Amino acid sequence: MEIVLKAVSNQFSPIQLNLIRFFIGGLVLLPLANHHLKRAGQKLMLSDWLVFALTGFLCIIVSMTLYQLAIVYGKPATIAVLFSCNPVFALIFAFLILHEKLNRASMISLVISVIGLLIIVNPANLTNPVGTVLGILSALTFGLYSIISRWGSILEGFDGITMTAYTFIAGAAELFVLVLLTHVRFISNAMNSISWMKQFANIPVLTNVNLAHFGVLFFIGVCVTGGGFAFYFLAMELDGVSIASLVFFIKPALAPILAMITIHEKMTTPMLVGIVVILIGSVVTFIGNRVSDKELKNSGAVPEPLIENDKAVKNDKVQSDSSFKRVEKI
Repeated sequence: MEIVLKAVSNQFSPIQLNLIRFFIGGLVLLPLANHHLKRAGQKLMLSDWLVFALTGFLCIIVSMTLYQLAIVYGKPATIAVLFSCNPVFALIFAFLILHEKLNRASMISLVISVIGLLIIVNPANLTNPVGTVLGILSALTFGLYSIISRWGSILEGFDGITMTAYTFIAGAAELFVLVLLTHVRFISNAMNSISWMKQFANIPVLTNVNLAHFGVLFFIGVCVTGGGFAFYFLAMELDGVSIASLVFFIKPALAPILAMITIHEKMTTPMLVGIVVILIGSVVTFIGNRVSDKELKNSGAVPEPLIENDKAVKNDKVQSDSSFKRVEKI
C-alpha cells in the first residue's frame, strides 16, 4: 500500500489522494454496512452522524492525512512499520479513555514495541525527522481513532463494518468541504504566502482522475481501503481478534521486502533490528489474543462490548418515547 502511494505521490496531491481513497472505500463498504443495519433492525439518528463526524475527523482528516504526508516525506517501508505500531497506542488510549485493564501480554508487547520504535527512529541520529515524526503521529492518532470508534460502537450499538463505512463517508465529506475551502481566494492567498502551506492551497479534486490512473485508484480505493477493511472485519467475526490482528504481524515484515524489490529501498541495520523487535512484540500480542479467544470460547462468555450493546438495546426499549432511541424491534 505505502509503496503504491509513494509511486503516485508526484501525480496526485496527498490530500486529494486521501479524499479519493476513502470516498471510494466508504462506497465499497456501504452496502455491507446497510445490510448489517437492516439485519439488526437499526436506523441512523442525528446523534449517530455526530459520532461518525467525530470518528471521520480523527481517522480521515487527522490520522490519514498525517499518514499520507509521512509517505511523501519518508520511506514507504519505514512508514509501514511505524504505522503498524498503532495498536500499541490504542492500548494506551484504551487504558486512559475506556479504563480497560492491560494484561501481562499487552504490557510486554507494549514495552517491546516501544523499544523497536526507538531503534528504528534512532533519536540520536535522525536522518529524516519530518517523515518519521509524521509517521509516528499518524500511528498515534489512528490508535486514538480506534478507541473513539470502539466507544462510539458501544454507545450506538453498531458493529465494526457499520462504524467504519460511515466513518469513511463522513470523513470524506468533511475533507471535501475543507478541500473546497482551499479554493476560496483569500484562503488560498494566505496559504501561498507561507512556504510550507503552499501545498495545501487550491487542492485539486479530479486532476489526473482518468483511465490512465484507473488501475492505481481501483487498487487503492477498492482493493485496499474498501476490500481490506471488509475482509479484516469478516476475519474478526469468523475467527476472532487474534486471526484478524495477523495483518499487523505480517505487514512490518512484508513491507520492507516489497520496498527493496519494487523501488530498491535500502534497509539500514537499525531498521532491520527494529523490525525484528516489533515482530517479537506482535507475536506476544498474537499469542495473548489467541489465549483470550480460547478462554472466551471455553467459558461461553459474551465479550464486554456485546454486553454493553445489549444493555444499550434494553435501555432503548424501555425508553421508547425518547428521541434518542437507537434500536427498533420489528
